Amino acid sequence: MTFANPEATPPVATSTPSLGGGLTGAMLGRALGDAFVKLNPRHLLKNPVIFTTWIVALLSTVSAAGAIASGQSAGFAIQLAIWLWATVLFANVAESVAEGRGKAAADSLRATRVTTKAKLIVDPKTGTVVPTPAGELQVGQIVLVEAGDVIPSDGEIIEGVASVNEAAITGESAPVIRESGGDRSAVTGGTTVVSDWIKVRITSAPGSTFLDRMIAMVEGANRRKTPNELALSVLLAGLTLVFLIAVVTLLGLGAYSGVELDPIVLGALFITLIPTTIGGLLSAVGIAGMDRLLKVNVLATSGRAVEAAGDVDTLLLDKTGTITFGNRMATEVIPVSGVRPEVALRAAVTASLADETPEGRSIVELGKQGGIVVEQPAGSTAIAFTATTRQSGLDAGKDSWRKGAVDAVLKSLGAETTAPAEFTAAVDRIARSGGTPLAVTENGRLVGVIHLKDVVKPGVKARFAELRTMGLRTVMITGDNPVTAAAIASEAGVDDYLAEATPEDKMRLIKAEQAKGRLVAMCGDGANDAPALAQADVGVAMQTGAQAAREAGNMVDLDSDPTKVIEIVEVGKQLLITRGALTTFSIANDVAKYFAIIPAMFVVALPALGALNVMQLGSPESAILSAVIFNALVIVALIPLALRGVKYRAVGAGKLLSRNLLIYGLGGLIAPFVGIKAIDLIITGLGLA
Repeated sequence: MTFANPEATPPVATSTPSLGGGLTGAMLGRALGDAFVKLNPRHLLKNPVIFTTWIVALLSTVSAAGAIASGQSAGFAIQLAIWLWATVLFANVAESVAEGRGKAAADSLRATRVTTKAKLIVDPKTGTVVPTPAGELQVGQIVLVEAGDVIPSDGEIIEGVASVNEAAITGESAPVIRESGGDRSAVTGGTTVVSDWIKVRITSAPGSTFLDRMIAMVEGANRRKTPNELALSVLLAGLTLVFLIAVVTLLGLGAYSGVELDPIVLGALFITLIPTTIGGLLSAVGIAGMDRLLKVNVLATSGRAVEAAGDVDTLLLDKTGTITFGNRMATEVIPVSGVRPEVALRAAVTASLADETPEGRSIVELGKQGGIVVEQPAGSTAIAFTATTRQSGLDAGKDSWRKGAVDAVLKSLGAETTAPAEFTAAVDRIARSGGTPLAVTENGRLVGVIHLKDVVKPGVKARFAELRTMGLRTVMITGDNPVTAAAIASEAGVDDYLAEATPEDKMRLIKAEQAKGRLVAMCGDGANDAPALAQADVGVAMQTGAQAAREAGNMVDLDSDPTKVIEIVEVGKQLLITRGALTTFSIANDVAKYFAIIPAMFVVALPALGALNVMQLGSPESAILSAVIFNALVIVALIPLALRGVKYRAVGAGKLLSRNLLIYGLGGLIAPFVGIKAIDLIITGLGLA
């Protein structure tokens, strides 16, 4: 190939950042800065509970400023204002810390993008290439990527095979093989070719590559509240209204009992009673759920998908490239009676010389292992595979070699009913073992059958057994014949399978499951899986799969491991359980604070309430200030739980509810009594109230 410009590709960084990693000091520093930015009321309007706290904090600040201006004692008012602002700030910190790892990952991804010149092929006949800025590449253009080059944009390999370092995307340093003609032909911009060369057809316009979308996703720019979050927000708003009414009635009760209540004190009491704990942590829980998926190399494009994963009932998995490796390898060539083994093997190799698919190359490699090395005859013509003929091969003068689907080859020979018995037996044996048989002919004569074996990924059966214990039904979907499908299904350990499936069949199956009220997850990697991935409640596309599949799904598995769906389901369930646990704690917390504070406020005017003043708080001012401080600090204390999540255990809903009530319900009732009393002792001892 000739170069119109010999400008070299800039060097690639020797190491690339991973999406994983813990929370660093830099992340915490940025989270604190973001927390102050989020004090903007336009941002807080999305969270009614925290916005209400912001309003009361603002009023408290104005009241404290007024007291100072009039020369009155403002120490108590200032302390209330400070801790109410701290409550809002701590809620923002929780959200910012949850976003921190995603933003750090986005920065790392940006750092992987280097300014490079792509080798744009301008003349396919001569192989002339012109160095072109990667940002100027258009869809459909073809670039050459050689060892050491960065793949300039998303694309599909149309020629060649290469080892590619995808650490920039997956965090996995081990290179992977990418090649034309198979399910592993998709490549991602920003990854690096380690060896050999490939020609790539660009499939993404500038600014809409997978890396661009990934950066936006991990930053949370596309994240919207899920239905569960919206429903919980409505519940929190309702509880806020209930406690508002309860606090307002205290004005009448105070007037009746002769207790003068400061409106700012009532405002502070109102903030301590509304569910600020879950209000402050709700967004953090959802963001952390997406982040936990990111740590296992699964990119969720929406919080709704993560939430839905927790309630999935049925899991549909494409066989090729998902349950199996997808690269069917030739393991043997079985000759028919009267044909020597080496003759059948040579015919199979010759029929595959022009076949650039992984299967074709594996047949040629099998021939080399058997001592059969064949050069493509001069002047020969390659016969490409088509959906109509379902066979491919080579013609050289009067000689011809073909390989293809058994029924198609027999039909072309007019031998559907006269195939040799040993040939039919070999075909049945291969099919029953889960392999794919290909008939081979030479000069119009049947000479043998090729055994292509699609290998099931290791550990799949055990992982599917785990899914079964979690209540998920697994269904394998394949275009293979029922016999082959049954063999693979048995080896993989799925609950059911759908053979000879078309894209329409997959859609019908998903819709039928959804019509029964089930949530459906779909794993796939091919373009023909795209409609099903889009229809499913949770569509998990393999990173190595077709671009159409990645765009249709709402999750992308960067490791292309179908068993990763177990972690996806666990994270989804963990998100729902965590949200429920924190809600239980928050509501129990508020009830306890109500009964802890009200007696202290009215015990002077109504001595009979002294029996309920179990904490024996120092004064009404001390009770209010202690409650406000506790209310702020408990958000900080629960941030680690919101980020880490409540551990998922495969138990029934009844046991899970009992456990939550025992731990988080009872804990929410007890914690305010202990915490408020401890804070009261401190501030009373220091003379702060």
